[in-house]
Amino acid sequence: MSWYRNTVWFVKGLREYTRGGYESASKHFNPADIEVDVAGRSFLVTGANSGIGKATAKEIARRGGTVHLVCRNKERAEVAQEEIVTETGNQNIFLHIVDISNPKEVWKFAEKFRNEHKLNVLINNAGCMVNSRELTEDGLEKNFATNTLGTYILTTALLPLLGKEADARVRQQVVLTERWAKAHRNIHFSVMHPGWADTPAVRSSMPDFYERMKNSLRTEAQGADTVVWLAVSAEATKLPSGLFFQDRQPVATHLPLASTHSPLEDEEKLMAVLEEFSQNFRSSLPGT
Repeated sequence: MSWYRNTVWFVKGLREYTRGGYESASKHFNPADIEVDVAGRSFLVTGANSGIGKATAKEIARRGGTVHLVCRNKERAEVAQEEIVTETGNQNIFLHIVDISNPKEVWKFAEKFRNEHKLNVLINNAGCMVNSRELTEDGLEKNFATNTLGTYILTTALLPLLGKEADARVRQQVVLTERWAKAHRNIHFSVMHPGWADTPAVRSSMPDFYERMKNSLRTEAQGADTVVWLAVSAEATKLPSGLFFQDRQPVATHLPLASTHSPLEDEEKLMAVLEEFSQNFRSSLPGT
């Protein structure tokens, strides 16, 4: 029975993450939630040169927001910037070349950014799915450096800047979202699952899965929908900070029987390790 229940939940979850799942959920969306003018508000989107990051940036730009694109590849980022400006008519699209897997680079960027700009919403979209062990120049495992440490450093460095603004928001990973939501009551934290979308990351990192599922995958815009909703909708902040969302609805962080809960001591150890890494890389910068 345990195997059967797990199989049922897996199939149900997989269906919900596809294009069909989005189309079903979207029947209950209120279009007015994201029909808003966010001119004067500043948004930072990491990994914004393609996929869900670019789709998110484009939708925010359509609504008048000032958008800071944080990307690793200069050439692809410049193409994305031009595309967003051309399609939306919004000239307030700014480009920053930063490798999120490089902690010193992230610190340097964040400290410069908070001295020169304001920030209302931070969208941590950048991530990687490296299937074989790969180390960065600092000796860090690539997935950890990008998906966890770099994102941790960027967020902690920008929290003081976010704290100055009304209705400040962050999208972050599950454990960090829950911890920071408790520690920073004046900032609204949330995390979301975009579903399985047809993005360059899925095509390159999960080729077999992509071939099997390509006719059922969500579009990039469908994958970005909940990110945009969390970033611009007044409805999102009526819900408690620290929740996990799928298709504009808060959902359980863990699937039944999945055994993915982390003991409190493990979460505390993770936060301590991240802070130690963060401060060590910060102290290695010239002039600090």
